Amino acid sequence: MNLKKASLIIAIILIIDQLSKIYIKTSFRLGESVEVFSWFKILFIENEGMAWGAKIPGSYGKIILTVFRLFAIVAIGYWLKDSIKKHKPKVLIWAIALIFAGALGNIIDSVFYGIIFDGSYGQIATLFAEQPYGEWLKGNVVDMLYFPLYDGILPEWLPIWGGERFVFFEPVFNIADTAISTGFGLLLVFNKKAFPKEDQ
Repeated sequence: MNLKKASLIIAIILIIDQLSKIYIKTSFRLGESVEVFSWFKILFIENEGMAWGAKIPGSYGKIILTVFRLFAIVAIGYWLKDSIKKHKPKVLIWAIALIFAGALGNIIDSVFYGIIFDGSYGQIATLFAEQPYGEWLKGNVVDMLYFPLYDGILPEWLPIWGGERFVFFEPVFNIADTAISTGFGLLLVFNKKAFPKEDQ
């Protein structure tokens, strides 16, 4: 795969990711949801930190996280360009391109959303708002894909959790997260093809 094809993959993922996020931000209030199927919902939440909602504490935590993401995307971009230049396996280049696109998609939220949108709490956000909700590098990542494949009460006979409500799969994510997960999945499943012995 050449750089032109990899760039096309990245561009397509970024466009779909950003269009979906802008649509959600300008159509849903924070916490609002629409049921598509019993096992799939569009649920608008915002992630202030890392995966699974983890945060770096302190007033500069958000900036530190965003700056780290910027350095990481530069490193991933270099890895992608170097892999293409050295004619590495196609599955490796696909994986890196997906990870790069996903990471860049979420970085766009972190860097820009705080200064182009107003708040979504109790209202539908406005794009290019006069009074944005945040600052440069302090935007929240928009998540909306929710797959509660099972949502019910666990049997009483189960130890510890018996009788409690259990949801599987509970995380809410976005297109960028899907691209990152797919990229890492390719590296795990096709590890031997991605990293042949002669490259190790």
